[in-house]
Amino acid sequence: MNKLKIVLIIILLTVSIQAKDYTQKKEVKSFINMMVKKHHFKRSYLKKLFKTVKFQRGALGMFNPKYRKKTKTNGKKTNRKKKRYSKHGSWDRYEKILLGETRVKKGVKYMRDYRTIFRKVHKKYGVPPEYITAIIGIESYYGYNRGKFPAFDVLTTLAFEKNRRSKYFKYELKKFLLLSKKQKFNPKDVKSSYAGAIGLGQFMPSSYAYAVDFNKDGKKSMQTTSDAIAGIANYFKKNGWRKGEPVATRVSYTGSRYRKRKTGYLYKYSRASLKGIEPKYGKWSYNGKVRLIKLDRYHYDELWYGAKNFYVITRYNHSSYYAMAIHQLAQKIKQAYKKQYGLMVIDL
Repeated sequence: MNKLKIVLIIILLTVSIQAKDYTQKKEVKSFINMMVKKHHFKRSYLKKLFKTVKFQRGALGMFNPKYRKKTKTNGKKTNRKKKRYSKHGSWDRYEKILLGETRVKKGVKYMRDYRTIFRKVHKKYGVPPEYITAIIGIESYYGYNRGKFPAFDVLTTLAFEKNRRSKYFKYELKKFLLLSKKQKFNPKDVKSSYAGAIGLGQFMPSSYAYAVDFNKDGKKSMQTTSDAIAGIANYFKKNGWRKGEPVATRVSYTGSRYRKRKTGYLYKYSRASLKGIEPKYGKWSYNGKVRLIKLDRYHYDELWYGAKNFYVITRYNHSSYYAMAIHQLAQKIKQAYKKQYGLMVIDL
């Protein structure tokens, strides 16, 4: 490689990591004016923050295809290759990623390590420890993967660069700055996911309305285990979690593919109206309306009843597959914990 090419590469790398001055953008100026007038921030402080923002191309690429990484295929630059999947099997693939044996084992250990906190949280909020553990297990792999992106830079990039959710991220940026002011931390010091989600439970800044100062240190921190566990429980409770009620059960139906009724967490049915559909493993003690949740497997559709508590889980992430992954991981952790220790956390 000649010297000229080396110099060009160094220049390109330097440009890619250089800070960008967002104070020149008209939208940012308006945003700063609003934060000064309505929320009493110091203009000089905000200008300093927005003066040096590291442009987050990788995060932006998740919401705007224009910024996605290019790969070479047959000498031509293309967007990342799309994996060719068969028509069916989406749940099989989802299950393989999120419900492996290692995640279950780590979940059992996590619940055991923090059993004292889980008992106290369950007593106050009524949410079973295994469901909170499952949320933390899927969201941050029990704290091992809380995000490596600079939260302020991510939210600024997503708020003021063109993408399909810029309005939403502008709102989250406002909430993040208000949070930093209230809890007195430097917004530049916080790491997050590519979308600005923070901590063990990956709360978006607006979700901090549900955060709890469970350890009584004067701060509501989703980075702190006790606060995170309590915050998730509070989120569930405030969204309608019903203590002691079931979440979901698998049901049987005629055929291998189900197309008779609309499925998903948005649609509710009385059980009496669902002729030919019955709980697969005997009596199910739930009398309310149910959601029909369809899991697409390679050779058949797996069908489930989802109760009110299943719907509550979808308030954390608006996806039937996500809620089912939480439910099934929670049940696997519960069974493994009971097998290993004889009793559940709340029974000790």
